[in-house]
Amino acid sequence: PFTSRAHAWAYLGTLASISSPATMRMAVSTTLAAALSASMPMMACSALGRSAPSARHVSRIFMTTAFSAAGSATAQQPNHLLSIPPSGQEGSLRHSYAALRHGQSLANVAKIISSDPAISTVEHGLSDFGHEQAKEAGKLFAQQFHADNDASKEYVGVAIFSSDFKRARETAQHMADACKAASIPLYKNEKGVILETNLRERNFGTLNGGRDDRYQDVWDVDITDPTHNEFGVESVYSVVERTTRLVLDIDEELTGSQGDGKWKCILAAHGDVLQILQTGFKKMDGSLHRTLPHLETATVRELMVADAPLCGYHAVE
Repeated sequence: PFTSRAHAWAYLGTLASISSPATMRMAVSTTLAAALSASMPMMACSALGRSAPSARHVSRIFMTTAFSAAGSATAQQPNHLLSIPPSGQEGSLRHSYAALRHGQSLANVAKIISSDPAISTVEHGLSDFGHEQAKEAGKLFAQQFHADNDASKEYVGVAIFSSDFKRARETAQHMADACKAASIPLYKNEKGVILETNLRERNFGTLNGGRDDRYQDVWDVDITDPTHNEFGVESVYSVVERTTRLVLDIDEELTGSQGDGKWKCILAAHGDVLQILQTGFKKMDGSLHRTLPHLETATVRELMVADAPLCGYHAVE
């Protein structure tokens, strides 16, 4: 049994330096997780006002942090925002960002997974309710933009980038229409919405077209292996890499497009992609994407670059 937290960390460090990722996952998920839950139930919990973590949570916490510390035990960290200073500090992103999840889609209504580009770019657009959601979200965003920006003049306008999947395109267009109606300048105004394949939904492989309760089967594996491709799905780390790289590309593109002006950038996309992108901004391991508050349909959420990489435990509810 482990007699102290230091003892556990020492064991993890040694194991990570000599073991394969598979061996490391098995050790942390079983013996170590159970031992820590039983032997050290107060591990940093009392200071945070939380109850003792379950074996599953301890497994998640220690595996993500130990892999990161060991270096050789996992693939290179794919988050392109890790070295970016926090929002508001010199050297951080020049522009500000917000996630916009699409409104209710026909796939949501049918309770199926829709992630195949050949299908989702032409089918499964917004439901009638989804269109109303997106229109209302656009109206509220435009009102808030004017309330925040009319006096400060912080932003020269709004830049809208969207997944090319039909449900996201339609949501983004409602946002663009609301901004135009409110006389808010749009980046590349003749288009209003710039389509971006790097904002597509995570590909769920063989689960595509099936019941949406199968998402949980994928998320259960994400927790312990963000590099996995079980069921033919795109890995968490692949999503982290493409979305955080896109943010840097957008920031570079927007800089200088309107003198020294700053843009408010909307990223219109999907549930899993935006949950995972948030871990990039928060400098959390991507495996923890389901510990973040769920982003509801047609919801806008600000994205701020965090100060320093988060220990996974701080995100576990």
